[in-house]
Amino acid sequence: MSGERVLILGAAGFVGPYLAGELAAHGADVVCADRAETGPAGFAYAQADMTDAEAVRALMSDVRPDAAVNLAAVSSVAQSWRMPRETFAVNVGGTLNLLEAARALEPMPRLLLIGSAEEYAPRETPLDEDAPLDAGNPYGVSKQAQEQLARVWAERYGLRITCVRAFNHTGPGQDPRFAIPSWCRQAAAIDCGARPAVLRAGNLSVRRDFTDVRDVARAYRMILAGARGGEVYNVGSGHARRLGDILDRIVALSSVPITVETDPALVRAADIPVQCCDHTRITKALGWMPERALEDTVAEMFADARRQFTAGAPAPATDPQA
Repeated sequence: MSGERVLILGAAGFVGPYLAGELAAHGADVVCADRAETGPAGFAYAQADMTDAEAVRALMSDVRPDAAVNLAAVSSVAQSWRMPRETFAVNVGGTLNLLEAARALEPMPRLLLIGSAEEYAPRETPLDEDAPLDAGNPYGVSKQAQEQLARVWAERYGLRITCVRAFNHTGPGQDPRFAIPSWCRQAAAIDCGARPAVLRAGNLSVRRDFTDVRDVARAYRMILAGARGGEVYNVGSGHARRLGDILDRIVALSSVPITVETDPALVRAADIPVQCCDHTRITKALGWMPERALEDTVAEMFADARRQFTAGAPAPATDPQA
């Protein structure tokens, strides 16, 4: 990546700062963009809304990246049910704007598009990239559409596009609308005496594949550096963990006994029982393997949340988990 200019779209979100740091550490000239007013500290930044075709075209023309990564997305399944039109406007319309802007450049940049495990049809066994796609929610459908657009635009216009199907990832700084950071915040607030000793959660029987966000950022960097274009890679740990077991570990970090109660508002009507990644393809092709243990990640997230409450942060209400 040394000397290459890489544009990260959606850089103000959860993964963006980690990816910017990972790329910069390997010699890339990183430019960040998002519709937010500010982006990751220490990097060149431009404000642009992915749903504005002219803004995306101007951004790409100004930056003229060697490669671009599209992290911009409505990335919550629950949110996609509440706002399906915005989900498709950002996830599909925004991707189309990027594809059109990229093909107008000479030379055309390499593109990395981030999809999701939610694209796959449910099954109990680990999912490889050849598993059937059959998304069951607006978010997953939008990511399937993004990937199909990429295939068609690559065939028609010669764009070099690599797609990722990312499984769940977590780490410090994740939005508390998601389960693990919500539980860490609630448990830390209880441990600090900032709220009653009752932690509220949704369906704890499902099993999910979680990877530390720093391992995910490393995977994206390795794909950008080593993929030819046209490939699809799963990124995940290869282990499906019961959510209740993860929550038990978080509760055990508290010095205060915690009661866990199910909040019906956090239980999805149709939750996939198991999602597990088969990451054989990226491991064989690029040598990527997850390195960080989820137990260590969760402990770090709990400690970060506890420091915030010790410093006087307001105690959280139950967060609407994504």
